[in-house]
Amino acid sequence: MRRPAPLRLSVLAATALLLTACGTQTGRVGTGTTGAGAADRPSRTQVDDPGKDGVRITALTLPSASPSPSSSPTRDYSVSADSLDLARDLGVSASYEVTNKGTETLTYSVVVTFLGVDGGAVTNQTVTVRGVGPRKTVRGTVRAGDLPPGAPRVTRAKVLEVTKVPASEAPTDAGGTCPASGIRVSADEGDAAMGLRVVGLHLDNCGTRDYTVEGYPLLELLDSTRKPVTGVRILHGSAEITTGAGPDNPPRPVTLKPGESATAGLVWRNTTEFGTSVNVPYVRVRAKTGAAPVTVTPNLDLGTTGKLGVRPWEKAAG
Repeated sequence: MRRPAPLRLSVLAATALLLTACGTQTGRVGTGTTGAGAADRPSRTQVDDPGKDGVRITALTLPSASPSPSSSPTRDYSVSADSLDLARDLGVSASYEVTNKGTETLTYSVVVTFLGVDGGAVTNQTVTVRGVGPRKTVRGTVRAGDLPPGAPRVTRAKVLEVTKVPASEAPTDAGGTCPASGIRVSADEGDAAMGLRVVGLHLDNCGTRDYTVEGYPLLELLDSTRKPVTGVRILHGSAEITTGAGPDNPPRPVTLKPGESATAGLVWRNTTEFGTSVNVPYVRVRAKTGAAPVTVTPNLDLGTTGKLGVRPWEKAAG
């Protein structure tokens, strides 16, 4: 409900509101367009979003349009406990919350899509939410970033995709704290051409000692509930799948000094013929026997081929 007269929030009043607010409860404040800076206030709209896999968008913040000189419309904005700073951000952003309904601590990777007036995607942004404990909720904000010139005006945001892995098996960010193992394992976004898929696995020595691997990464294919996928052969090399990805080099010992890296490759086709298509959202990777597992999310669309090629570790150039 709009208030009959403009209400200005001092710094002390805003602080008091922040301290007394609870959860995602939001106080609505009506403001006129008169006064310095009033036209620059962003508009923040609460969102009733069912979300996906425990993740939902709770609010969308958009830049306010400048008022016409001949009119003084009243606009609403809101101040909430989880982000008073949004009132000073003129960019497009979405507030989200992640609720872990499971029994183990999870790390989430969330793709948020910002939509234009025509309902089409304007931009996608990915946010990683680490260490969400069982029956806990974590809140945050993801910004749309710099939009391309001529992009449609953003009017909505929604959760497009969610992946979640045990926090102890989540890939660590480059430049972040090095795992106790001294190595980082990750997967890139891959490449696709005419039905051929290639995803690179990366092994980085972020520790203080040399690290040696020989042969092929050890893989476990997991479904959407992170249960083992059966009926797929994991092949050493890619020759049985394609010759278009280059020759397979024989496996050999690779010793990585601190700061050095190695790569391996996953190769498959997404051909679909008779039978049920197989999709593998998660792959649990061990750099070698006895290594700690890391679960990556390459989303393997294996079709009905029933096979996945893996190439051996090779030292990365440079």
